[in-house]
This record gives sequence, structure tokens and C-alpha cells, in this order.
Amino acid sequence: MKKLFLLVLSTVFVTSAMFAQQFDLSAEIRPRYENKNGFKSLRAKDQKSGNFISQRTRLNFDYKHGSRMAFKVALQNVFVWGDAATMSVNSQVTSLQQAWAEVFLIDKLSLKLGRQEIVYDDHRIFGNVGWAQQARSHDAFLIKYKPSDKHRLDVGFAYSADNQGGVDALYSNAAGYKTFQYAWYHGDFDKIGLSFLALNTGIQYLKDAGLSTETKKTTFMQTFGPRLTMKFDKFSADVSGYVQTGKALESDVFAYNAALNARYQVIDMLTIGLGAEMLSGKSMDDTDTKVKSFAPLFGTNHKFNGWMDYFYVGNHGNSVGLTDVYATFVLKKGKFLAKLIPHAFLSGANIFRGTEKMGSYLGAEVDFMLKYKINPSVAVSGGYSQMIASESMEVLKGGDRNAFNSWAWVMFTFKPKLISYKFPEKK
Repeated sequence: MKKLFLLVLSTVFVTSAMFAQQFDLSAEIRPRYENKNGFKSLRAKDQKSGNFISQRTRLNFDYKHGSRMAFKVALQNVFVWGDAATMSVNSQVTSLQQAWAEVFLIDKLSLKLGRQEIVYDDHRIFGNVGWAQQARSHDAFLIKYKPSDKHRLDVGFAYSADNQGGVDALYSNAAGYKTFQYAWYHGDFDKIGLSFLALNTGIQYLKDAGLSTETKKTTFMQTFGPRLTMKFDKFSADVSGYVQTGKALESDVFAYNAALNARYQVIDMLTIGLGAEMLSGKSMDDTDTKVKSFAPLFGTNHKFNGWMDYFYVGNHGNSVGLTDVYATFVLKKGKFLAKLIPHAFLSGANIFRGTEKMGSYLGAEVDFMLKYKINPSVAVSGGYSQMIASESMEVLKGGDRNAFNSWAWVMFTFKPKLISYKFPEKK
């Protein structure tokens, strides 16, 4: 770790001195306490809550050589307090959260290669999952074209393998895909913003596994759709819709997602909003082999459908879908921020307990958080969420709806900028 740090630092300084550009070294330490008492799924009545403190530690190297090139290396360590002995020789693993380089071919066109966060629009399909201590990054190659400040087009590619083997082996899909290709466009038109995403995702698997006829196969699913944003004075809104088609392993796919949000700034410090999102699902009594449940793929799913992560955060895939109706109340004054978000959840398709058809109402969740910025580098935040579940949620998730299901957390975020230096231009 120390040798790697010195090597990167010395390389950057020598290069920067030659070409007189910008170098930044920043860090992040983010410990978070959590009490999980029915988080992600309803708990049994006699089940005790879980308590732990996790921590993210990062060191970020950023360098930019004018309009020629840029690169970023982010070292990351994620652990739970106490998961190693106090005198452990090798307590945790430090990894590369990001390691990419970007070259600018001309002012409007660049190539970006390596491990990188890919984030578009509201994070629904591509997001960095910043809430998770480990976050998300992709090994990808991007072509970025920006003809003006108001228009941008990105085209991305990824191809994944488990190792450097000399034979064509089956990929484990550790990245969530064998390959993907996408195009994303965004344009600003006065008070209107328009984005469009088209994504082709390939999953590799063994067809007829265990039989003499088994073959390695990759099938592709397409996700595409627009997102529209509007801002007029104190009122803003956004609407989006995505469709999924193609194949998921041997099954045909047809699924959809639609969302609408509206916000109004009542006074300078208070904004209120209403929103709804619908994700298609498949009825429990549906025997069709077609995949009808929408998958948000690589989005920051913790941001959506309640912070207790009952839906689409490593769960609820190929299920009955969801309709989420919610309100938002945001109070912001100086260094202080407060949010209150009540949700009402309904299933997107029929739920059955045996032969009994259940109601579509799943329950309500209330999310609340406070944040205070102590100074530009340090912030403290905390939150509380509670799930009030219905009988249908109990059928869907298991556990006991009458048990008290809640989640609470407190987090400190330290993000100091250690070095920021612009080297003088050489004549």
C-alpha cells in the first residue's frame, strides 16, 4: 500500500511538472452505525435487531493535463469495526474502486478507459450506489462526444472475463454481465432537459448444463427509454419511461418502468413534492415463461422505493413488481438539511397465498433523515425509517408484519482535500 502510494504520487508530480497541469489528492473516511430491525424483509417477532459500524476509507488521486488527458485512481478499503483481531497482520483488503484514464482527441471528443463509475440522469439505470460503502464501478470503455455545453453523447462498451486464461471459459457473471453496449444522449433546451438511453446487456450461461449437449451461450436484453426534466421558477418535474425486451437466459423479456415526479418550492427553505413509480411484475399464478418483471440493472436502487431496501436492492427480482406512491418534504437552511419521505407500496401483479388472492396493498414506509455540515470537509447525518406492512407483504417477504420493523443510522463523513496544486505553465 505504501509503495503503491509513493509510486503514484511521484509519477503524478513528475508528469505534472513537465506539462504544468492540475493535481488533486483527496481522502474520505466514512464510519456509519446502523440498527437493522426488519431491514430488507420483515423480521420474526422474537428476532433481535442487528447492530454494527461499517467504514469506508478512500484515497483519491486526480490529475488533469488541460484538454489533453485526465486520470483518476481511487484506493478503497471497506470493513466492519471488529471484523479482524486488534493485532491482525492483514486485517482488510484494499482495492481499486476506480482506475481510469481519459484522452481528449479533440476539444469535443474523448476516450475514457478503465474502472470507473457510470452515472446518468437520476441513477435509475446507471448509478454509483454511493450509499453502499463499497459503491459500484464498471470496467468499461467510453466514447464521449460533447459538441456544446447543451448536448452530450456517450457510447460505452464492456467485456468481462474471470482471468487471463488461454481458453474460452464460461464467465461467472461476477460483474452482473458478460458484456454491455450502450448509448446515452442528453440535451438541454431552455427549461427542458431530454435524455435517452439504449442499453444492450449480455449474460453468459451454460445451455443444457450437465448434459452431453451443453453449450456456452450469451443472450442479450435491451433496455431503452427517455427521461424528460422541466424547471419553471419554483416548480420542477421529471418523467421517465423504460422498456426491456430481448432474452434473459432462455426466456423472452417484456417489462417496463414509468415514473413521474413534481416539486414546488413553497418558501426559500422548503420544497415539497409528489411522485409515483411503477415497475412491472409477474403474477404468482402466471405460468408463462416470459420475464415480465422490470430489472433496474445498475442503478442506485437504495435511492428509490424506500430506504429500508425492501425492493430491488439485491432482492425482489423476477417478482410481482411494484407501484410506489410517495411525497417528499425537504427543508434546507444553511448547513442544515432535513428530509421526510412517506411511501405507499402496492404490488404490480397478483399475490397469492395458496389459492387465496391477496390485496395489492403492501404497506407504508416513512423515511426521515437529518444532515448537518460541520465544515466544508466534515458532515454528520442520521436517519430513521419504519415499515408498516400489510398481510400481503408478509406473504411476499415472510416474517411477521406485526413485529416492529425499523432501521436507524448515524454517519460521519470526512472528505478532506489533502493537496490541490496547479503547476506553473512552462514556456
